[in-house]
Amino acid sequence: MSTHFERMKDLPSTHLLGAGTALCAGCGGLEAVKEVYDVLGDNTVFVNAAGCMTLMSAYPFTPFRGSWLYTSMASAPAGAQGVRDALDVLKAKGRVKPEEDLEVVVLTGDGSAYGMGLSATSGAIDRDLDFIYLCYDNEGYGNTGQQSSAGTPHGARTATDRVRSGFPGWKKDLFAIWTANKPAYAATVIGGDPLDLARKIDRAKAIRGPRMIIALAPCPTGWGYDPAQSVDIARLAVKTGIWPLKEYENGMIRHTRVPHPRAPVEEYLKLQGRFAHLFEPERNEPILAEIQALVDTYWGAVETK
Repeated sequence: MSTHFERMKDLPSTHLLGAGTALCAGCGGLEAVKEVYDVLGDNTVFVNAAGCMTLMSAYPFTPFRGSWLYTSMASAPAGAQGVRDALDVLKAKGRVKPEEDLEVVVLTGDGSAYGMGLSATSGAIDRDLDFIYLCYDNEGYGNTGQQSSAGTPHGARTATDRVRSGFPGWKKDLFAIWTANKPAYAATVIGGDPLDLARKIDRAKAIRGPRMIIALAPCPTGWGYDPAQSVDIARLAVKTGIWPLKEYENGMIRHTRVPHPRAPVEEYLKLQGRFAHLFEPERNEPILAEIQALVDTYWGAVETK
């Protein structure tokens, strides 16, 4: 690894992850990444697909205490393969001791995870690559102005969907796509529930093979709300059932938080500017009903199992 990584280890804690970065105030993605990193520790190499989180690094420094590699949006899992293979070769030659081995973590936004990087990710799972795939999901191409992505929810207004009813499509179920590939582990998390997140990262750390973590990442600039509301919005995402917290292992899916009673989805939606058009100048009852029905159907299926 290059020498600037070594220099970063000697910096005081105020220079470590989350301090002095160029990211937006209240970033839910950064909150989740910091919580994940606290559990994984310094012996970690982040293979960072182009996106919001790459803005944290400016040559020759990164805010990561360990190692960091930048890749294009679509190729982070391929980069992770190269890093993992190189580490294994060095271990076999005795040049890297077992205690010096690094956890290989792909760090990517939803634009890559749900779309252009899906092929490389599927290939990495097929090869049984030993890595963690961490997606911070702010439900749009946040780094370039919050255009719609395959992770954008129904009815949200984005830079590319400014019609009256918002985004006409439906958010892709990345968790289902991953679990259909039978990885070693998969989980959904959110920074607003750090205990649930820490337990799942601890579990993922103890397993070998392909592991995926999807973190819903409330985005003040892209979603249109005061940064001080990030944690409240994160908790409402869970309380309304919009963002199910669950995990997959050994072919089984388990929900780690079951909201009961569930709050109406509009309590979550009405706090965000991207959904303001559904309430003013008049309520768009059909779209609101569609969003609520989607959530009700999901949890109805869960409760009948």
